[in-house]
Amino acid sequence: MRRYVIKPLALALGLLASPLTQADNNLPDIGTAGVSAMSVEREARFGQAFIRFARANQPVIDDPVLNEYLSDLGLKLLSQTDSMRFPFQFLLIKDDSINASAFLGGVVQVHTGLFLNAANESELASVLAHEITHITQRHIARYLESQSRSTPLTIAGVVGSVALAMVNPQAGMAALQTTMGLSIQSAINYTRDNEREADRIGLRLLHNAGFDPNAMASFFQKLAEQYQFTSAPPQMLLTHPLPASRIAEARSRAADYPTQAYPASLNFQLAKARIMVRFQQAGTRNMHSYFEQAVDQGEWLPDAARYGQSLSLLKEHEYEQARPLLNGLAKRHGENPFILDALTDLDNEQGSHDAAIARLKKAQQRLPDNQMVLINLADSLLQAGRNEEAATLLDNYLRRNANNALAWELLTQAYRPLGDESAFRQAQAELAALQGRYDVAVTQMEIAANLAKDSMQRARLGARLEQLRQQQKEWEELRN
Repeated sequence: MRRYVIKPLALALGLLASPLTQADNNLPDIGTAGVSAMSVEREARFGQAFIRFARANQPVIDDPVLNEYLSDLGLKLLSQTDSMRFPFQFLLIKDDSINASAFLGGVVQVHTGLFLNAANESELASVLAHEITHITQRHIARYLESQSRSTPLTIAGVVGSVALAMVNPQAGMAALQTTMGLSIQSAINYTRDNEREADRIGLRLLHNAGFDPNAMASFFQKLAEQYQFTSAPPQMLLTHPLPASRIAEARSRAADYPTQAYPASLNFQLAKARIMVRFQQAGTRNMHSYFEQAVDQGEWLPDAARYGQSLSLLKEHEYEQARPLLNGLAKRHGENPFILDALTDLDNEQGSHDAAIARLKKAQQRLPDNQMVLINLADSLLQAGRNEEAATLLDNYLRRNANNALAWELLTQAYRPLGDESAFRQAQAELAALQGRYDVAVTQMEIAANLAKDSMQRARLGARLEQLRQQQKEWEELRN
């Protein structure tokens, strides 16, 4: 039986936690009060530091198409919130286990296993709505403040323990129990109300954003059935079971909303197929045959199954078989980013870089700041040997999207043969910083500043160097 990782600890505030009771129908919004020791600005800084922590310790997926889809789904839910204090960022983690977690500063990390196990987009959205609520209600910030008052650690130290627990459950639980003297029962007692509120408000977000409110209960039921006969469940499941009462509560609340039909989402199924073929850890043997049969079996939308089939053929280097499938999809869904991305991959694999570039430049006119279009265009330009054009494109994009690690990685490739050593070193520094490798980042930025062509550039890079040193200091506080 496949082993799943649930929430690493109670205060990670995730999918499975404490029981619900009928007495909780009218819970107050316990997370709306301010947190004196954790200002919104400070919370946002910790959130950005955690993203670097995650990149340094987890298999974060930098896939522009999937990232765009996940962000759009999250923003659809966020449009229904009343208290969004900072921009949210959604990290996709390559892991087949069912897991998602919320952190300070609008950071939500989602395992690819959620896509693999969700039957539809509403089930996936129900998990995101739950996690988003933990952040908008400031559950984590409130918990951290309470723990910092009862332990000799600073808030930064407590944040570090929580962050470690999210990326390494065993080490994180040990840190929380020994360093902080935190018992599992105290975590349970704290998160019980948080979980109730996240379920209640999350379900309201789900419905108001246009998703099926019954999806939360259906996903809970699915998890309960999967773990029913597990001989060695994770520690988190032992202390925080998923009882029938919580499923019943979610189902009862969903019944308060009007019944309506929710059509299947093509983009959700395209995202799921992409993960199955390119990122599923359990292996992707016979994916081509699976999707070929799925076209006629009814569990998938036909074009989503054809997309999965075409990706499988691309992976197997069967380009001539993939071409007619993708051309047919393009006629029906020509502007869909999943289809556009797959056509770009096919053209580049067959050396048709000019065709890929022309198609992407046309798409850029419609979507001038779309990361999938920009990243694919830059990559195609690089494969065509047009490094200077790619560097200009990426430099302009990164001025507006400085936290895109994949764009910085492509920029290092663009600058390498151009002879601008200072710009090359700066790109290396920025990429290293986003990955939490601050020693490398500081060293590379020092070299970039020393190699600057004029005093203005040297001053700009020097100022950025000081920022990196300050980030390095905050990073060390978070880790230790």
